[in-house]
Amino acid sequence: MSEYLIFNIEANLACMIIFGIMLVRDWSSADKQERQIKYDHVLLSFIFYFISDFLWAAVLDGLIPKVRVSVVLTNFANFILMSLLTYMWLRYVMAVEHVPNRDRFIKKIAVLFPFVVSTLALIITYFAAPSILIGEDLELKIGYTIFLAAVPIIYIVAVLIYALRKAVRATSVFAKKKHYYIGFFPFILLTAGLFQMLVLPRIPVFCFASTIIMLIFYIQSMERQISIDPLTGLNNRGQLMRYISQDSNIKREGTKTFAVMLDVNDFKLINDSFGHAEGDSALKIVADSLGKVIKGCSFPVFLGRYGGDEFVIIAHPKEEAELDEMIRKIREEISEACEKNRTPYVLSIGAGYDEYLGGQDSMPKCMQRADYKLYLDKEYCKIQMRSGKPV
Repeated sequence: MSEYLIFNIEANLACMIIFGIMLVRDWSSADKQERQIKYDHVLLSFIFYFISDFLWAAVLDGLIPKVRVSVVLTNFANFILMSLLTYMWLRYVMAVEHVPNRDRFIKKIAVLFPFVVSTLALIITYFAAPSILIGEDLELKIGYTIFLAAVPIIYIVAVLIYALRKAVRATSVFAKKKHYYIGFFPFILLTAGLFQMLVLPRIPVFCFASTIIMLIFYIQSMERQISIDPLTGLNNRGQLMRYISQDSNIKREGTKTFAVMLDVNDFKLINDSFGHAEGDSALKIVADSLGKVIKGCSFPVFLGRYGGDEFVIIAHPKEEAELDEMIRKIREEISEACEKNRTPYVLSIGAGYDEYLGGQDSMPKCMQRADYKLYLDKEYCKIQMRSGKPV
């Protein structure tokens, strides 16, 4: 074997080991959600593609005789696996982005259609006009490159549409990063694959690029699990603790620092009367409303879910009056969201805030004071609701 083939074997084997480690970790996890299963399908597609890529390298090196059968089989395998890989990524994105009716038979057929049609077209083209794909010298023609890129491009465009639409609407920095990662991921891989094919055919560029990008995505996914509340997409309590533990976050020159505590009024009644699924929907409405208002704030804000139906905001306005205006907008946004979603219940929040004083004060103490004011506000809200006045 030549140095080229040994290097190719080592590169593909290293990539397969890395993807295998991720697979074993997923299979040993208790998390068997739809998107995790789809993610594992992507990993398996990569592993099979690396095997196919190694076999093509063996053909180029002469370890496997370079005859028409070996050239056709290895390159057709590359085509099918590349198309399958981007198809699997689209299915994964559809699960992550909660695309409606994604498991309906007609939608599955529609998503699979480009893959099936292009595979049949490639086979027909080979038997009808093989010179379009492979020359007499067994070198690949531009026609094969077009086939190789066509289906992945279709799936990449679909992924970009799904992901970018979500990214525009996302209110959390982590959520935006997630959407951008999954949207541009297949585009980067396709670019790497074409670069290897057209510029450096004897270097496993695709293998290296896909492994690096998948590792980045995997780390980002782990970071999200550590920092983000899975139901609302907001920062979780652990991320809050990390935020307030850094002096640079709570001591900002030229601004004040406030802890704002909010929770849903009569949330237990919503759960008891309409079920926990509806309770989760109520929390999502509140979280989305908070995110929309916070996004429009002119001052720095940290937003997170504190636990249960309680949310927390660490705000840095110049004047206290800005907080009152923010809370007013949050309540208006929640009311409008309820009308839009036609919720079978009245959804409102209580809110309390207090200023961080510095010195002997601490953010946990400030949050306790804000929580007490939240309790007073909730009592006031109940009185208003009993009297039929708007909260």
